[in-house]
Amino acid sequence: MKAYVIDSEGGIDALNLIDRDIPTPGPGEILVRLKANAINYRDLATIKNVGARGIGAPRIPNSDGAGIVEEIGTGVTEFRVGDRVVGTFFQNWISGPIHDDVMASALGGAIDGVLCENALLKESGALPVPDHMSFEEAACLPCAGLTAWNCLIESGRARAGDTVLLLGTGGVSIFAQQMAAMSGIRTILTSSSDEKLARAKSLGATDLVNYRDIPDWEQAVMELTNGHGVDLVVEVGGGGTLPKSIDAVRIGGRISLIGVLTGGQIDPTSVMRKSITLQGIYVGPRDMFARMNAALIHNQIQPVIDTVVDFKNARDAYRLMESGQHFGKIVITL
Repeated sequence: MKAYVIDSEGGIDALNLIDRDIPTPGPGEILVRLKANAINYRDLATIKNVGARGIGAPRIPNSDGAGIVEEIGTGVTEFRVGDRVVGTFFQNWISGPIHDDVMASALGGAIDGVLCENALLKESGALPVPDHMSFEEAACLPCAGLTAWNCLIESGRARAGDTVLLLGTGGVSIFAQQMAAMSGIRTILTSSSDEKLARAKSLGATDLVNYRDIPDWEQAVMELTNGHGVDLVVEVGGGGTLPKSIDAVRIGGRISLIGVLTGGQIDPTSVMRKSITLQGIYVGPRDMFARMNAALIHNQIQPVIDTVVDFKNARDAYRLMESGQHFGKIVITL
């Protein structure tokens, strides 16, 4: 089989396409013929900084893949050959709080990922592809989709009538916008592009702020909420935007922190003074994934895909992500 591997510190250009033997599923495992991968900023960061992340080489990157079951190991009862499946980001996180064993089972990080023609997944590390979704759409769900769901609904506790601040138009933010719209949640969405803001408006974004035109966008958010602040922020920027998100959230509000896109430092005083709940979110467990899928199926939500890149040109997908020009998800098709 063909597989891309990270085997040096050379970044995107050094991503190497090699031949490997097709693995054989052991007890409780399924062999999946991959049809699509969706990439995340985490995948790009892994490829560019493999040494800093302590990942052994060679390593197959990418956490998010969907395909067809080709072979099953002994004891597998949930899936049959020919089933359409999507993998879970963490192969060992079935339910409950995150723990040490979970971290050691991250596809494309601690263990080999899915940027390959065939991959082994645990039976408990896969779910059926929603009937209304293509392989390309389903591949968007494991990381960006579930992270958005966890940030917004499960850990974020946003409900109909709440106001949520979304930063940018990447995969997580656009998923969160779609989920907010189906849940009756008001959104304020930021971007530096009027074109992207218009696209977000078509997905149900309630209020729009161009942060290039309005650098003090946290003040604009406060004005849009009559000085109260938003109930929740889905914070994808990290240290560089977090101080503004703290200023923009209401007293007693919540910030779901997932991003490391910007550098910077914060003074925690405002977190204390405003009694903010600041929670780090790292994807979510399999049972949460299943609950999210049920909601997406009920509402017939389809992930927003910006660009589809052929497997042989996979490096171009990471270059596009690096440019920041995309809206929603970037997918590699096999």
